[in-house]
Amino acid sequence: MNHTSPDGAPALSGQDFFLQLRGLRFHYVSWGQAGAPIVICLHGLRSYARTFEPLALTLADKFNVIALDLRGRGQTDWDPDGNYYIDEYVADLEHFVEALGLPHFHLLGHSLGGIIAYVYSQRHAKRLQSLIIEDSGPNASQRSAGASRINAELRNTPAAFLDWPTAKAFWRSIRPNVTEGAIESRVANSLRQTDAGVSWIHDQAGIANCRLNPTRPDPDLWPCVKALSCPTLLLRGGNSDYLSRETLDEIVALNPAIDAREIPGAGHYIHDDQPDLFIAAVKPFLVGLAR
Repeated sequence: MNHTSPDGAPALSGQDFFLQLRGLRFHYVSWGQAGAPIVICLHGLRSYARTFEPLALTLADKFNVIALDLRGRGQTDWDPDGNYYIDEYVADLEHFVEALGLPHFHLLGHSLGGIIAYVYSQRHAKRLQSLIIEDSGPNASQRSAGASRINAELRNTPAAFLDWPTAKAFWRSIRPNVTEGAIESRVANSLRQTDAGVSWIHDQAGIANCRLNPTRPDPDLWPCVKALSCPTLLLRGGNSDYLSRETLDEIVALNPAIDAREIPGAGHYIHDDQPDLFIAAVKPFLVGLAR
């Protein structure tokens, strides 16, 4: 394992780390102090590790929050074979946990990250101290209005933009309800200046191809939901077009031990739409377990 840091130990402000996993160089960010309870955060389809920074900063005095750039995103290498599928992401997480030597930890996932977290939880239940799912659940990635919206975004996303204002305007056009801080974060962490203009940091073409022209099926998450035994917090955006209220009710009916809540005024991107309410739900849940 090659595990290097440019500046030393984890810090409250967030420290960048890199390690080699499965032939790719992965990047992750760590907030908090070594020895504190660990929370691993997994982002969504076209997101990045530092999307969780507002949450991480509020937890850093009590937890070591670790957010991973999934393959093809952020500062993690693109997959040269374009394999952006759930089984690959789960295998990456398994190797990541082993590389860091983590016997137990809390796991949080948004959207795609939530799917990864569900599958991982079924395979490695004894490792999880808790599970936090942000607006993700069975069938949401295949048959929801939000899934259709995301697919349309992927088809219509330009490969590059003329300038930074145009790029920022694009993000605002497809994320009308997120905070201005969330837009600034997306611009800073998902785009870069290139000879072709302002281009994506993530593998836009590869990610879109796997989503729109899949050669592997998505996993059935219902067995994962049924098997959940660790403390689990499931958050749905009250206005979400991705995780329906009906699915939320079905999840709770199947596994009544799940603590399911709706966040008012939030859509699919809860931590960007209503960051204060997101933190107000997640932090007490984790702190209560830590006690």
